[in-house]
Amino acid sequence: MLVSIVCTNLDKNYAMDLFSEKKQHFNLPNAELIYIPNFFSKQEADSYFKIIETDTNWRHDDITVFGKTDKQPRLTALFGETNQPYGYSNNVMHPKPFTPNIKTIKQRVEGTAHYKFNTVLINLYRDGNDSNGWHADNEKELGKNPVIASVSFGETRPFYFKHRSIKEQRHKLNLDHGSLLIMEGEMQQHWLHQIAKTKKQVEPRIKLTFRKLIKV
Repeated sequence: MLVSIVCTNLDKNYAMDLFSEKKQHFNLPNAELIYIPNFFSKQEADSYFKIIETDTNWRHDDITVFGKTDKQPRLTALFGETNQPYGYSNNVMHPKPFTPNIKTIKQRVEGTAHYKFNTVLINLYRDGNDSNGWHADNEKELGKNPVIASVSFGETRPFYFKHRSIKEQRHKLNLDHGSLLIMEGEMQQHWLHQIAKTKKQVEPRIKLTFRKLIKV
């Protein structure tokens, strides 16, 4: 059934089409974006959040942006099928082997994305002070037009995304507990995205971002 929803644009509201009541497929220039708000049930999402938060050996690395080095405003962990490292903002991470739970999540995401992933970067946003600034997932290890699939557990946080050259294309999408977001096509070439800081009292959030690293 084709229905319509309203997605929040930073300047105005505009309608986007839904191909079903569960899978939201957004029609954007130079991008393919799919959002499934209830990809995991609340019970599943609650369980995975607790397991990942407790069992993960979180890192709090330095990050260099525009020549300035500070602690990242979030905690991170990297898991993968191979020993291939992943680097961004002068920070290089070496993966740990997939845990059984993360492998189960990955396989479920792959079934919906119709794409095989070999690495997952996990971010823990502890409170509203934790964030991820404007960026694109365009590292050379990801290839030209990577498929990026993100699973969110915990607090709902707004996902902001904007086109690099079309100024009116600025949007916000709330990523709910247990949701799946898939970015495809040319999105990493033409769009930037972020999780912004907030002064609101918010609970922790965990995001698993599945990707496929290639040899370069």
